[in-house]
Amino acid sequence: MTGPDVVIVGSGPNGLAAGVYLAQQGASVLVLEARETAGGGMRTAALTLPGFAHDVCSAVHPMAVLSPYLRQLPLQAHGLQWVRPRVSVAHPLEDEAAVLLHPSVAETAAGLGVDARSYERLVSPFLKDPHALLEDAMAPLGIPHHPALLLRFGLQGLKSAKGLARRFRGARARALLAGCAGHSILPLEKAITGAMGLLLLLTGHVEPWPVAAGGSESIARALASLLRSLGGRIQTGVTVRGLGDLPPARAYLFDTSPAQLAAIAEGVLPPRYVRRLRRYRYGPGAFKVDWALEGSIPWRDARCLEAATVHVGGTFEDISAAEAAVWRGEHPERPFVLVCQQSELDRSRAPPGKQTGWAYCHVPAASKKDMTATIEAQLERFAPGFKARILARHVTTPADFESGNANDVGGAITGGVADLTQLFFRPVARLNPYTTPHPRLFICSASSPPGGGVHGMCGYHAARSVLRRLDGLASAPLSAA
Repeated sequence: MTGPDVVIVGSGPNGLAAGVYLAQQGASVLVLEARETAGGGMRTAALTLPGFAHDVCSAVHPMAVLSPYLRQLPLQAHGLQWVRPRVSVAHPLEDEAAVLLHPSVAETAAGLGVDARSYERLVSPFLKDPHALLEDAMAPLGIPHHPALLLRFGLQGLKSAKGLARRFRGARARALLAGCAGHSILPLEKAITGAMGLLLLLTGHVEPWPVAAGGSESIARALASLLRSLGGRIQTGVTVRGLGDLPPARAYLFDTSPAQLAAIAEGVLPPRYVRRLRRYRYGPGAFKVDWALEGSIPWRDARCLEAATVHVGGTFEDISAAEAAVWRGEHPERPFVLVCQQSELDRSRAPPGKQTGWAYCHVPAASKKDMTATIEAQLERFAPGFKARILARHVTTPADFESGNANDVGGAITGGVADLTQLFFRPVARLNPYTTPHPRLFICSASSPPGGGVHGMCGYHAARSVLRRLDGLASAPLSAA
């Protein structure tokens, strides 16, 4: 058997998406994965008790179902089934009904009181052609295909979430925006947090945020199956620590952290570039708890059970204070907690009558503090009696995230800080961010544009960069430039 055209190191969503695209274009592909199964953060395991299936990292997938590349792939033919909720997001508040992100703009706006009209004016212009917006928003810097639409989005999204929230007078719309903007893992006073908030609001009106039937590992299995059907190969249990661990190929694509790329390729990459890779900022980590539950989470507002994701944190001001504290290296007493209740949608996740719970909060990088009691207190605040329903729990610390997936440096699960500078110029500033100074080395992880999430777009764009050069490259050991 001849050697592959392209070797991909790492089998997260971007590595697999890159492999699929290259194989579609006729390139021979070999994916190397250190774990025993492919998937990166797309994994599911019995973390608590027998019969309970818990997503190890990624859980709810608005960007996967709307990805400009993944949505074109025949993943259903390879076993992937999406389970869609009635409501994408529920945001409980104290002493009043929860705020709900419905597929309908009008139904969502109706729950926002005095801000109903302002909300409709904010989101409606982008919903005329949302897939066009996503095509440009999830691409590296360049000439957009829909410049007027992207410019309009940029005028709002470049604001901080705090700045964007000024258009609302009431607490309900501001809270809904804060929960979505909190996914940025940045203080809500920072520029571009408005883009994350607005983008996630829009996605909820295009497609309800789904879970994968059987667990997030189903996405990895479908991508891997599709890749193999196209002639691609995946070798698991292969740890790449240096150039000698790589077989000859024409090009090498790294679905790894910048730190891993620097360590593996230090011998062929210029020292200055390696230093820049090592200065990459990963930002805060995550502390996660999975629960086996006696029954459903007893939300004070039972409509929260209709949502794929529940943003637990209270008002805009509460969430803003919590995220700012994490950024300062502190552990907030009332953190912003992202909660998923997959078994409410997918009954295969738990035994009859039982439920699963999944939740995490942001913490300083490499934090060693146990946030279990703090997270459970936040849920008890909005779901009295929650703790009495816990049958078993499993904790994932920042160190656990990194040991399970070396891309999650310090527990950073989204590929690194995505502030105004590093969002566009990641991992370092280059005209083509997927290339390196070595003509045969490329990076495709979430540390390249457009950043974190199970969408495969980093891999797709990187693979296109590889393909443009591939004809001019010869197969040889990597040490030969």
